[in-house]
Amino acid sequence: MRQKPDLSGQTAFITGTTRGIGKRLALALAERGCDIVSTGKTVDDSDSDLEGTIHRTAEECAEKGVDTHAIQLDVRDEDAVEAAIAEAIDEMGEINIVINNASAIQIGNVEGVPADRYDLLNEVNVRGTYLVSRGFIDHLRGVEDDAWILTNAPPVEIDRAPGAAAYSWSKMGMSFVTLSLARELASDDIGCNTFWPVTAIDTRATRYFEMGTEDDWRTPDIVSDTVLEILNRDPGEFTGHSVYDEELLREAGVEDFSAYNLTEGDPDPTSAQLFDPDYSRSSET
Repeated sequence: MRQKPDLSGQTAFITGTTRGIGKRLALALAERGCDIVSTGKTVDDSDSDLEGTIHRTAEECAEKGVDTHAIQLDVRDEDAVEAAIAEAIDEMGEINIVINNASAIQIGNVEGVPADRYDLLNEVNVRGTYLVSRGFIDHLRGVEDDAWILTNAPPVEIDRAPGAAAYSWSKMGMSFVTLSLARELASDDIGCNTFWPVTAIDTRATRYFEMGTEDDWRTPDIVSDTVLEILNRDPGEFTGHSVYDEELLREAGVEDFSAYNLTEGDPDPTSAQLFDPDYSRSSET
């Protein structure tokens, strides 16, 4: 892969940083010198079986020598989103990277997913992405550094998803918002792109929903390396793309993906195929 970007002097506002992919994104950007605003709902895990808080992520990022700030945030709440954006700018100054990572998940068919869970998926995933992205537009227009809105969501390739309709609809909605912004903000040089893993990623969600085994998963590092590769580019030119991790990293020079695998052998492209059943790798990894 090309040399990773130097993000010194830049600041990222990332949603859903308590654990999993969001936390890894925060740490990876901090390792490159980026200041971090860590946001999410969990501020105390003492009475929960879920490890991780927004403050713990911020502390671990700070250990890498960057400035950090943690904000408790429910991305469904418009007033809370606006307040969080104002607080982040007040505390950190210029924010130039916005990453929509916060996401709810429930895999199930239409009969098995009740209406309140359908609403939750769409409120967190689509509404949250819409509110956070929309809330930052005016600020991003005025930043001096490269400006980005990046979203953890898949390419839109299907018109049905039997067995996962509610979740798939909500995730594709995140992409729809982001790619629409790419056209709307084209003259502002704000790079709006989505990123998505080809394989399932080892997170609490994949384990909880029993989405395969360790043979089927990769580490979140492949996602964070993908985001770093996006940030290596010119946002005025690289915008409006839905990228798969393997494809972008292969384009950047990665030939061996084994370092990302949990076990020997490359996992099947199950994450890509959830949203594109006909997806196949263009070449062996």
